[in-house]
Amino acid sequence: MQPISKPLYWILLVLMFFPFNALFGVEVITPATALFMGLVFAIVFGIPYPKFNKKLSKYLLQGSVVGLGFGMNLQKSLQSGADGMLFTIVSVIGVMVIGILLGRWLKIGEKASYLISAGTAICGGSAIAAVGGVMKANEKNMAVSLGVIFILNAVALFIFPPLGELFNMSQEQFGTWAAIAIHDTSSVVGAGAAYGTEACELATLIKCTRALWIIPLAFFTIWYFRKDQKGEGKAKVSIPWFILLFVVAMVINTYTPASAAGFMTPVYTAIVAIAKQALVAVLFAIGASLSIGVIREVGVKPLLQAIILWIVIGVSSLVVVLETID
Repeated sequence: MQPISKPLYWILLVLMFFPFNALFGVEVITPATALFMGLVFAIVFGIPYPKFNKKLSKYLLQGSVVGLGFGMNLQKSLQSGADGMLFTIVSVIGVMVIGILLGRWLKIGEKASYLISAGTAICGGSAIAAVGGVMKANEKNMAVSLGVIFILNAVALFIFPPLGELFNMSQEQFGTWAAIAIHDTSSVVGAGAAYGTEACELATLIKCTRALWIIPLAFFTIWYFRKDQKGEGKAKVSIPWFILLFVVAMVINTYTPASAAGFMTPVYTAIVAIAKQALVAVLFAIGASLSIGVIREVGVKPLLQAIILWIVIGVSSLVVVLETID
């Protein structure tokens, strides 16, 4: 089946941006709805313009995260997220160690297993892309690891908000848990937005802090796979610059002079609203990238490793969050 025409696809993406809530007073297309629409779209029309979708998802997500920073107070966010940041350190190291050992036990290829562990431990596709680059991972390893993380990432957006309600979690509890236990930034922000504004802000902050671990992990990866690097030149480490811009946006919003606050507040509010709507388009594009072929290509063992790691990080972080955060 041929994909839908590009002009019509562009129209659909523009509609994802359209502020329905401003027109009707309700949020017609939620992040979870957009993801589901993307999945249905891929099944009916096929995956449209894979390269375009990949770039759109990457840059639009980064812009959305930066935009959300204009609606957050740096001091309050840091104070609220202190517990989540502490557990981040423990969980990142723990997931990487368990993932490597689990991969050996399941007899999965070393690089594919390492990439799945990195995606689970830090921030999904962004971590896999960064780490895969420095370890010289081949196309198959990248496809398998990205595919398995993507599948679970899509599932998370649907199941986490209902689980939060089931456990009667507060906004702070859910935001912290989502940032730690959900793989990719897009679904973290989407699940947080579905649960509440405070949960979304905190989840975004903790996830972006977690994503900074890409840098030390990349340098560790160079050392860990040093035998594979001989004769291939120096490996390049990708720095997530959009996270630094996210922090800058928070600083601007937090420390805008009182004389300018009245004038700038509507501007910041508009930027945040656009960022949230852009996230909806991101999730539609991500959903439209999934197909039965992607699921088949992953294989049973890599999927099993990813599910076990996800259960470990999901359950352990849930227990810690419920015990330490009121």
